[in-house]
Amino acid sequence: MNTQMFFCVMMMNWRGGALLLSCISCLRGRAVTVEPWIFTQQTASNLQPQSIVKSLVPSLNTLVLFEVSPVSFHQVSEVLAQDKCRLSLSGWFHGQSLDRPPRHIEPPVPRNPHLPRDETLLFEWINPVYLDISYQEQVQEEFEDSSEIQLKDFLKEDKFREVSEALRLSQIQWTKRGPPNKRCYETASLDTLPQCVSACWELLHSEAFFLLLSNFTGLRLHYLCPNDDDDEEKDQVNQEKNENEGEQSREASGSATGTSSNMSTEKEPRTPVCCGEVRRWSHGSYTLLHDGEASQAEYALDLVLPFGCADWQSEFGGFTCYVANEEDEELLTVYPEDNSLALVYRDKETLKFVKHVNHNSSGTSTRRELYDFSFVYYE
Repeated sequence: MNTQMFFCVMMMNWRGGALLLSCISCLRGRAVTVEPWIFTQQTASNLQPQSIVKSLVPSLNTLVLFEVSPVSFHQVSEVLAQDKCRLSLSGWFHGQSLDRPPRHIEPPVPRNPHLPRDETLLFEWINPVYLDISYQEQVQEEFEDSSEIQLKDFLKEDKFREVSEALRLSQIQWTKRGPPNKRCYETASLDTLPQCVSACWELLHSEAFFLLLSNFTGLRLHYLCPNDDDDEEKDQVNQEKNENEGEQSREASGSATGTSSNMSTEKEPRTPVCCGEVRRWSHGSYTLLHDGEASQAEYALDLVLPFGCADWQSEFGGFTCYVANEEDEELLTVYPEDNSLALVYRDKETLKFVKHVNHNSSGTSTRRELYDFSFVYYE
């Protein structure tokens, strides 16, 4: 190791609720860290953090050092005491930067077109207010103004209660989704969902629901939805047709013309697709912003339908924040609310994350859990 190092240090005040989520240790020439109360994490074959291999509890007047590497990650546990604070000196010895392996790129989440289900599903599940055409026009007008909307009491009350109760059944197999430097929450295996939960998932994936979302948002998520570009394309085709006819009239009657090369070729419409999951949030759950997400951002419609959050408070975390890329500005915060369908349209410069669910979400003897259906739709 290069012994010609310089040291940077900072005083940190850790109060109730403070924590540091999983992050890579080796940055900008960092060689050795001086850290209190850390968890070091083992990496998987893709060099992403996987499991905690060492945990150190803070001790008065104790110095802790550990060497960092391109595959080392660390985090600081949440401070639980509300009436105490802990002061600590933390920092890094810096040396020559180490070569880092290529950045891991996660495989894309599979996207699928709608399921061939008709409007019967809508009448069975959705509050009749939202199936009224005039009301859908009002929703679309509001959505087009702000690019987001929350539709309260979206499902019929009996359906909502049935799904809420079923999500707590032990038959559902939950799997923790990581890696922890990007996300930490649980997803349900679709094969283990109770019938009513599976039916709700099918509703959000159905052709009829794609069309309903088109009516709510004005986005082209169904071929029956009018496209804003249609009129422009028609005008362009007519203009080119007139130009071609004028060119032909100037040609000699027996000459061949290359009008076919000048004719506008119709754009082939893309098939709208979506991806979705059933999620469970509890103490310690979160998602993080990361560089890979910013480089792969797309235009998309986010949908979240929460369950089990009747007594959920904003101080617990678990809400979704939308921010502008490379800026500190928070554009929108969506708080979980029972049976309130949240729709948010984001562009390529908008990123999102779910705030860490802290210890306030769990009482002395209870463990609060929040559930939601999370879908993303693409035109």
